[in-house]
Amino acid sequence: MSSSLSRRTLLRRTAAGGLAVAGLSGCSTGPPPGTATWSMWSNGPEEGKVWAAFGEYVEKRMHVKSVSTLTPSDSYATKLDLQLVSGTASLVTGINGWMVPTYAARGAHRPLDDLIADDPDFDLDDFYPAIRSISSFAGKTYGIGFDVAPTVLYYNKTLLDKHGIDPPSPTEPMTWETLRDLAIELSGPKDSYGFTCGPAIDDLVSWIYSAGGNVINDKGDASALDAPEARHAIEFVIDLFVKDRATPPITNLVSAKASGAALSNFLQGNVAFMQNGPWQVLNVRKAPFEWDIVPFPAGPAGSKPRVSGSSFGIPSGVKGSDLDLAWRLLKTLTSTGALDIYAKAGRNNPARRSSGSAFTPPPANLGVVQKILKGEVGGGHPFDVTTNWNRVRLLMGQELPRAFLGDLTVAETIKNINPRLNVLMRQHRDAVRQADRRGE
Repeated sequence: MSSSLSRRTLLRRTAAGGLAVAGLSGCSTGPPPGTATWSMWSNGPEEGKVWAAFGEYVEKRMHVKSVSTLTPSDSYATKLDLQLVSGTASLVTGINGWMVPTYAARGAHRPLDDLIADDPDFDLDDFYPAIRSISSFAGKTYGIGFDVAPTVLYYNKTLLDKHGIDPPSPTEPMTWETLRDLAIELSGPKDSYGFTCGPAIDDLVSWIYSAGGNVINDKGDASALDAPEARHAIEFVIDLFVKDRATPPITNLVSAKASGAALSNFLQGNVAFMQNGPWQVLNVRKAPFEWDIVPFPAGPAGSKPRVSGSSFGIPSGVKGSDLDLAWRLLKTLTSTGALDIYAKAGRNNPARRSSGSAFTPPPANLGVVQKILKGEVGGGHPFDVTTNWNRVRLLMGQELPRAFLGDLTVAETIKNINPRLNVLMRQHRDAVRQADRRGE
């Protein structure tokens, strides 16, 4: 078989199976040696400006040319897979938190622990514990964080004032029962609703964690959705949609799966509470009403919303002098100075404690994000994902909307999901075992 045919076959199989293999040499001509190349997802001109500022900062601090590859988030993982296979990936690549186990288990990205240990000037303790957890796999560090944030609860202060309801406490998370009572009370008038969130597993996990449950069992080899804690959490949220009718109605599977629907509903001004991430602050600042954020509601296990984060990593095919340059670049991209640029732009909360806050008034409570990360208010739960989380999300995205529509009960939905989810969990367990054997 010719090498070109082998390459095409591998690319085809990679695209079909979601595989990523590092270390193959590419044939395309790229930037000259010594160029600081890095890749990142970027949506729209505003994000592009932020990454352009990062590039200028890299050139100023490292005295080398910076070349960034920016790709829309929806296609970033697919493009990165192909670049890793063909050996054309950048020296440093952005990795969303849910991608870390996937690439680590496949050997597509290298552990960074040896580089960290050999660099006395690098302070890993300056990064929030949550992002350190999210950027690790099997006890090893595969990424250095650039942002991290918990899910929070937005509220429409203008709407609450209109109904004579005091704003929620910024320091004491409200209970689930209180949220439900308020959501029902504020859903009385026509086209007025008490709550909104996305009908997806990435939104449901905050409720599951706060109930003391998880999607994955403790052994990491089976679904935990049928455990009482997870079932209670899912039923609570589904009831807000189907039984209590306290949310903007979902009329079909297309609208149920639409991204951004919750934000769009909230910005219309007739929804009292929205579950979302603080990365939406810039968008919500466009709202024609007063608003603020408070900690995620406390369930049976307390307020334990999903904490998400992103990092930069180094592909495992980077060797020799390129590795030295890659490590210098990664440190620069995640330095306090670079993350201050990120904070000033207000994109999300920086991963370093020493960086400035991206969330300053108005409105008043935006400092709660860092207080949650520091454990001073409420709490958080690092996003637990599998080595095949993209397939888990796809499965959930096919089945969960039917429960939000009221077509199936929660028990029926879980019964439909679990057999296929258990297969994915066993595949995850096998991937972890194989990764462990490679590391021995």
